[in-house]
Amino acid sequence: MKVIIVGCGRMGYALAKQLSEENHDVTVIDTRADKLERTLAVLDIQGVEGNGTSFRVQQEAGVKECDMMVAVTGQDEVNLLCCLIARRSGIQHAIARVQNPIYNEEIQYLSDELGLSMTINPQLACARNIAKLIEVPGALEITTFAKGRIDMVRLPIPKDSPVDGMTIVDFANKISNDTLVTAIERDGDVIIPNGRTKLLSGDYMYVILRPAQIVELLRKLGIKTKPIRSVLIAGGGSTAYYLAAQLSNLPIDVKIIEQDHARCEQLSGLLPKAMIIEGNASDRQVLMEEGITEKDAMVALTNMDEENLILSMFTSKVSKAKTITKLNTISFDEVLSDLPVGVVVSPKQIAAKSILQYVRALENTHGSNVETLHRILNERVEVLEFKVRGDSKVTNTPLMELKLKKNLLVCGILRNGRLITPGGKDEILPGDNVIIVTTVLGLKDIGNILE
Repeated sequence: MKVIIVGCGRMGYALAKQLSEENHDVTVIDTRADKLERTLAVLDIQGVEGNGTSFRVQQEAGVKECDMMVAVTGQDEVNLLCCLIARRSGIQHAIARVQNPIYNEEIQYLSDELGLSMTINPQLACARNIAKLIEVPGALEITTFAKGRIDMVRLPIPKDSPVDGMTIVDFANKISNDTLVTAIERDGDVIIPNGRTKLLSGDYMYVILRPAQIVELLRKLGIKTKPIRSVLIAGGGSTAYYLAAQLSNLPIDVKIIEQDHARCEQLSGLLPKAMIIEGNASDRQVLMEEGITEKDAMVALTNMDEENLILSMFTSKVSKAKTITKLNTISFDEVLSDLPVGVVVSPKQIAAKSILQYVRALENTHGSNVETLHRILNERVEVLEFKVRGDSKVTNTPLMELKLKKNLLVCGILRNGRLITPGGKDEILPGDNVIIVTTVLGLKDIGNILE
């Protein structure tokens, strides 16, 4: 596909990188020559310097021949106008980044009137992710499939866990026969397990299961948790607002520390159930006065990655609180894994994955759509949910008779609202939602799972 991306910031760069790696023809538009030059020096893409709201600039970028426009500048109005011009120029698919809460309740109207294929709000998506992690304290990562009916959860295997030394077959027989271990991280390596693979303490395991089963699984793994009833949020930006709004529906006390006086007054009006503190969240004395040592969770959401890292590391020293750290740039995964910063989330990466999922869905060739796409283990493993819309080579045949690609696991079949943990005799049928875990990146159709 030919794709134009307006905006060469962190999100635009992440998206251009992923799309170009999947052999799409990408052109980036940006007003900043220096950013454009650095991006073109690293990625195999084209670039046009100029304002994406200019019809002339869009023409120079080849809008008439393109399949998709993605506008991800930091200004919502610019993104919406870029997409409107592109749609009037004949582009079929237009995606706009819209993050201001003022548009949140009007987003469907805007999408319909402007002919948008999709809107993406990185801050809202990130807040939803964090809220889910707070609801399940023992989880390090949660990805939702089948419109919330199935979760993939990343869990640690603690020392002296009952599952230490168990094979996957033993795990199914003794722990849970409707929970599937889909991937294992061990000493930085990735394992797509089979029945003989052993689980070891110190591993991180990814499991597919229903949300209601998570708490019981944590107990069986020996992961001790308690419900989170108090959360301290450092920083009062859009992500903090969206997160606090979601947590206000739960029995959780929320406190936000924000330095800007005007923003504090605004948040006080928007979030009557939250306590808003005017102060510097990076000030040790402020954190101690606001009870960081007694909190169940601390979420670092300031605009500076370095500040968020320091806040989370400090929290891990003085408190037992679960820490969640927002980073806009994640370039040093090997270092981050050794730092006591808890769970790391990135709004830009979450949003880029959503757009990549949409692009994959457009490329289906045999009647199946990519409904959900997630990359785990430092982008080395993909977890995909396919909606099987018609017959293909994989349907109506027992899984044991299919010649599947190596390092690929069919780990869940959702049929008529029921989750099937697949065995060799199970079949994929038209209408199923099928979850695949694989180290083979770039699958676009359910038929691609075959050799």
